[in-house]
Amino acid sequence: MADGTGMNKTDELVFLPLGGTGEIGMNLNLYGFGPENARKWIMVDLGVTFADSSTPGIDVIMPDPVFIEERREDLLGIVLTHGHEDHIGAVAHLWPQLRCDVYATPFTAELVKAKLIEAGLEDEVPLKIIQLGGRFELGPFDIELVTLTHSIPEPNALAIRTPLGLVMHTGDWKIDPDPVLGDDIDIERLTEIGNEGVRAIVCDSTNVFTPGVSGSEADVGKGLAEIIGELKGKVAVTTFASNVARLESVIRAAEACERHVVLVGRSMHRVIGAARETGYLKNIPPFVPEDEAGYLPADNVLYLCTGSQGEPRAALSRIASDSHQHVTLGKGDTVIFSSRMIPGNDVEIFALQNTLAERGVRVITEKDHFVHVSGHPCRDELARMYQLIKPEVSVPVHGEARHLLEHAELARELQVPQAVVLRNGLMLRLAPGAAEVIDEAPSGRLFLDGDVLIPEGDPAVQERRRLAFAGTVFVTLVLDGKGEVLGEPQVRLLGLPEDDGTGVSFDERALDAVDDVLDRLPLRKRKDDGAVAELVRRAVRGAIRREWGKKAAVEVVVTRV
Repeated sequence: MADGTGMNKTDELVFLPLGGTGEIGMNLNLYGFGPENARKWIMVDLGVTFADSSTPGIDVIMPDPVFIEERREDLLGIVLTHGHEDHIGAVAHLWPQLRCDVYATPFTAELVKAKLIEAGLEDEVPLKIIQLGGRFELGPFDIELVTLTHSIPEPNALAIRTPLGLVMHTGDWKIDPDPVLGDDIDIERLTEIGNEGVRAIVCDSTNVFTPGVSGSEADVGKGLAEIIGELKGKVAVTTFASNVARLESVIRAAEACERHVVLVGRSMHRVIGAARETGYLKNIPPFVPEDEAGYLPADNVLYLCTGSQGEPRAALSRIASDSHQHVTLGKGDTVIFSSRMIPGNDVEIFALQNTLAERGVRVITEKDHFVHVSGHPCRDELARMYQLIKPEVSVPVHGEARHLLEHAELARELQVPQAVVLRNGLMLRLAPGAAEVIDEAPSGRLFLDGDVLIPEGDPAVQERRRLAFAGTVFVTLVLDGKGEVLGEPQVRLLGLPEDDGTGVSFDERALDAVDDVLDRLPLRKRKDDGAVAELVRRAVRGAIRREWGKKAAVEVVVTRV
C-alpha cells in the first residue's frame, strides 16, 4: 500500500554485488528498489578479470549474472562508470543474457562499441551516450554522473537518488591535482551532494593500506621525460593501453627527447583510436608504423607497447622472445615498465623481465624510478572523500577481504555511523532502517573458453588441472564377443617420465597392469565394457602411483568386435 509520497510501505533499497567485492576486478553491482517480490534493478558495471595458471586454457573470467538474468524483465539498464576492462569487459559476452539498454559517457561508449562490433552485436545493443555531468532517470532511480579523476578518461561517480535516499557509487577514482587528460575532479559537486544528505557510499578500497596520496599523472610525465632523456639506444615503454593519460605522458616525453613513437600492440591502436574519436590526444606528433621504425636511428625511436603484466601473447612478450615481426630489442636498449604489478601476475612479469635482461636489455620499473602512480585513492584521499560526502553508511568494494575490512575500520575512524563488509552474493538493505544483510543470491564465475562460456566448475577445466599436474595414460583394448583379447592392448602416455628410475618404462608398468587384470578376469565378466574399463583404469592408475608417487589420469577405451 502506497503512502502520500507514492512510495509503498514495503519498498526497500538494496545493494547486491555479484563481482568485485572480496576481489579486485570483475565488477558487477546491482541496486534494487521496491518490495521484495517486485523490485526494479539497475546494474553498475559489468567487467572481467584475467585468468592465470590455475585456469589452464581460459582467457578471461566474468561474474555469473544468473540472479539478474532470471529477473531481466525488471533490469532497467546497465550503467558504466568508466572504460577499464574490469568494468566493461563482459558487456559484449553477457549482454545477450540481459538484453537491456547500456549507458556510458562518449569515450567509454567508444570502447564498448569496438567490443560489440567484434562480437557482431553493434546493431543489437542499445548504447545510450550520456555526457559528462549528465543526469537521467531509470524507473525509481535518478542517476547523476559526477566527474572524478582516474587513470582513464571520463571516470564517473554515480549519485543514485531514490525515494529512500541517495547512494554515492564512486567507481574507480583518485584525487589528481594536475590531471594530464580530462577535467579536474568535481569537488564542488561532491560537496553539494554531501550537503544534500547521503545514505550510503559504495567506495573503492584498492589502496586503503597505502598512506598519503596517490600522486599526480603530470609528475609521472616529468619523471619519464627525465629518464628517457638520459637513455641511449632504443627505448620501449609498456603500460596499460587504457591509461590514456599515461600514453599522453609517454608521447610528450618522447617528443621532448626527440624520439618518434611507434605503437606496438592491438589494444594500443584501439584505445588511441577511441581517444582521438572522442576528442582526446589532440596535437600529438604522428606515429611511425612498426614496419618503418627499423629505419630510424636507435636513439630516435620509442616503442609504446602492450604487455606490462607479462601476458604471453602481448607485444612485449613477443619482442622479448624475438618473435615479433617488426620490433627487436637487445644490448644497449631499455624497457620501462610504467605500471604496477597486479597481484598474481608477479611470476609472469619477473619471467618477462629476466628474459629481457638476458638479451642485454636494461629494465626500469617503479621500484627504481618514478615512472608510475596509482589510479586509486590512498588513505588521505579516502578521508577527503568521506569528509565531502558525509555518508551514514560505508560499503567498501573493489578490494580483497583484507582491503574491505581495513576500509570499514577507516570509515569508523572517520565517524561514519555504520560500515558493512560484504562479499559477492550478499544482499544489503540500505534503507529503510539500519543497513543489514537480508539475503544471499547465487554468485559464481563464468570462464571464456575460446569462444564458449562455461561455468566455473566445468569438468573441462578440472581435467586440465589434473593433466597439468600428473599427465594422462590412454589405454585401448579390443575384445571379441566372448571377451577374448584381440591383438595387444595399446598404451600411450602424455606428461609422464619415460621410466620409473630403475630402467623400467611406464609403458611397461601400464601394460603389465592391464595384462594382470585381464588374466584374473574370467571371460564371463569381460562382457561388460564399462566394468572392464573401470577395473583396468584402477589397476593402471595404482601401478603408476606405486612407482611414481603421483595419480595420473587414466582413460580406457574398450572396443568390442
